[in-house]
Order: sequence, then C-alpha cells, then structure tokens
Amino acid sequence: MCMRYLLILIFCVSTVSGFSQDSTATQTPTKVKGTIVSASTSLALTEANIVNINQVIGTATDDDGVFEIKAKVNDTLHLSYLGYKSIKVRVTNDWLKFGNTKIEMTELALALEEVTVKQLELTGYLKVDMNQVPVTSNNRYRISGLPGQGYEAGKPNIATKVLGAIFNPADFLYNMFGRKPNEMHRLKKMKEDDEIRNQLSKRFDREMLLVLLQVTKFDLDEIVNQCNYSKDFINTANDLQILDAISECYEEYKVIKRSKERKNKRD
Repeated sequence: MCMRYLLILIFCVSTVSGFSQDSTATQTPTKVKGTIVSASTSLALTEANIVNINQVIGTATDDDGVFEIKAKVNDTLHLSYLGYKSIKVRVTNDWLKFGNTKIEMTELALALEEVTVKQLELTGYLKVDMNQVPVTSNNRYRISGLPGQGYEAGKPNIATKVLGAIFNPADFLYNMFGRKPNEMHRLKKMKEDDEIRNQLSKRFDREMLLVLLQVTKFDLDEIVNQCNYSKDFINTANDLQILDAISECYEEYKVIKRSKERKNKRD
C-alpha cells in the first residue's frame, strides 16, 4: 500500500514539474528585436532612435541596425532617424514569438530654407554702434518658498503674473497641468530613462516630446509659454532642456496646488 502511494506521489510531482517547464518554455518573451534599414538602399540605419511609448523607455540601433527593447503585446514603438520619416509600429504576438523583424524607413526630401544675414554697419561711434546690436533679456526670478532655480522670464510683467496666479484658484498652471495629469506623470519616467534623455539631448524638433507626452504641438508650446520661459530659450533649447524646463515648472505647480489646498482647508 505504501509503495502504491509513493508511486502516485512521484507521478504527481513529475507531472507538475513537466507542466511548469512547458509553461516556462512557452511563456511570451518580454522583449522585441528588430533591424531598421533604409527603404531606398536596404542599408542598416545606425543609431536610429526607438522609444516604447507605453512603457516610456528607449534604445538605439547598433552598427548593424539591430535593436532590442522591452515590450509586450499592443505596445507602440516610435522609430525615428535624422532625414527619415518617423513611424510607429505596434508589437504583435507574432513579433514577440518569432524574433527579429526587418523594418524599413523612408527617406525625407529635405529643403533648406533661405537665410538672410543682416550685416551691421559700424560708424565708429560707440554709442551709435551699441544701439545697432540686438539685446535679448533672459531675466530669471524665483518665488520664495518654492524649489528649483526659478523661471526664465521673457517679459518684465511675468513675475506679477505668476505671483498673482498663486492666489488665483484658476491660475494658468492649474488650467494647463490640471487637465493633463496623465501626460505630466510621464515626465518622471522620461527623466529616469538614460537612453531617452540621451536621445532628447540631440534633438530640436520636439517630435519625441510630443510622442512621449502625448500632447499636440500647440499644447506643448502653450505649456512652455505659460511657464514663462523666454522666446530665446524656447527657440534654442534642445528637447531635453525643454523637458527639464517643463518638469521644473510642473514640480512648482504641484507645490502651489498643495499650498492652495491647505489654505482652502483652513478657510
């Protein structure tokens, strides 16, 4: 009788073990692999940018145009490369199951804009010549009690606008950030991913920011403008600098919001 129970026990253990091994073997991979090539030349595109929009992580292709990134079914990957049309691809079960997939990107026709350089005509008189030199003002100010280095003001009346907004329940920061909480929560993930930061530091087109934050170009411009950064900064900053500027503004907005909530409770 004991021998019989022992055989049954061994059979059950081996069955469970075999089932566990089969489950592990058939488990869906958590990464996708692909090769990005030019549609016109079939040559590999090195250092192409890949971002998983859903998980807010990024990577780049190697010398052979190959990349590998963490992903699951229905995640969307954003692929971009200088001089090529950016594309979005969806992760499927087949891609996860069968491995490396070849992806073609189409080259863009680039047109250079004509640039006119205005030469300064110096007179030799310092006072007159100084008046010809364009002057830009990138003043910065801080709000007492708030963290960070403050805002870069483009207009002299900006400080009054922000200080007044602190005591206004319908201030511009609340209107802008309050209606886009999910997008703003992605800021933290974006700042923590070294590859995304590296990619953004090389870009000036705002495309990747729009994709990751899931906002329109109008919304992005409005956020930066309402955070009171100067036009000079906006026009010259790379995408990483814009990201950090928005993040700093958002953190200060949260401080202002918490302060208002405590004030309302006391009242």
